[in-house]
Amino acid sequence: MKIKEFIGSTVLDKNANVVGKVDNIDFNTETGKIETITLTLQKNIFSRDELEISFEDIATIGAYVILNKEIEQEPEVPEEPETVEIEIEDEEQE
Repeated sequence: MKIKEFIGSTVLDKNANVVGKVDNIDFNTETGKIETITLTLQKNIFSRDELEISFEDIATIGAYVILNKEIEQEPEVPEEPETVEIEIEDEEQE
C-alpha cells in the first residue's frame, strides 16, 4: 500500500465502530518505520478532533485500518432547536 492510499483511510476500532480517518503519519527517520498515525475524528459537520494512535495499536491495514483497541467517543449531542414565535392576524374580507 502506498502512503497516499493510506492517508484518508477509514479507521475502525476493535468493535468495528468507525473512529475516523487517517490524517497524518509520523515515521522514525532512522528506521523508516511508522511510529504514530493521527486520526481526524468527525464529530459533526463543523467540528473535528484529532487523536494520535501508536503503530502498536493497529491490528491490520487494508481496505480499512483496524485497531486492536476500543476508542470511546463522546456521544454527539444535538443542538437545541431555535424556537420562533409568530403571530398570525386573521383578516376578514368584506
